[in-house]
Amino acid sequence: MDSARVGVIITDPDQEDNPIIYVNEGFVQLTGYSPDEILGKNCRFLQGTQTDHGTVANIRHAISQQKAVSTEILNYRKDGSLFWNELHIDPIYVEEENKYYFIGVQKDITKQKHAEERANAYNKEINLMSAPIVPIIDNVFALPIIGNVDRDRLKIIFNHATEMIHSSDVETLILDLSGLNNLDDESMKGLFNLNDLVKLLGAELILTGVNPDIAVKSKSLDISLSNLQTYSTIKQAVKAKQKKSHS
Repeated sequence: MDSARVGVIITDPDQEDNPIIYVNEGFVQLTGYSPDEILGKNCRFLQGTQTDHGTVANIRHAISQQKAVSTEILNYRKDGSLFWNELHIDPIYVEEENKYYFIGVQKDITKQKHAEERANAYNKEINLMSAPIVPIIDNVFALPIIGNVDRDRLKIIFNHATEMIHSSDVETLILDLSGLNNLDDESMKGLFNLNDLVKLLGAELILTGVNPDIAVKSKSLDISLSNLQTYSTIKQAVKAKQKKSHS
């Protein structure tokens, strides 16, 4: 344990406040605290204002039940800097002493977590690009579908449309299919079911760019376009919307 690259501590739950009775060099390097500053203390000194209280409660519960626990927790070094700690705590029974100790293993995963956050932000941007909802005129927004649509992208479209209608003053959503390359039967049905979702959210859906291939495919799937408002282009749909609002 002395030569381990990860941080290792041992605590004694039979002593008051479950203090640290052993610390390795890896823990010293990870946290910036010297052994003299660590030994005899509960390891809560690693916690701070941004440490999740729920995670701390789960750790305390596991220790009270003498159960192993693995988690990720935001901790603080001696200099106040934050680091993500991949923490594993295991109860170890020493038969000769007839008692339990706890061994805690800490690994700095800050770089990994930051990479995950960047990846999540990137994926979010990709998702928004795959279902861009843009304002046209007051309370009228357009969702152009470009490229192929599969089940995953259909889910993104539904989620984004729901969020936009909830968070913005969307009264009319124009779904433009003029840039659509291909979609399977399931996605085709799902895309047209968007009309029911939009209605439930108190808005209306208008379809534009419905080409002959889409019309033929919808007929083969028993999807009736007659129940939907359709126009050749977004421009025509907007003009019709403006004319209706002025009449």
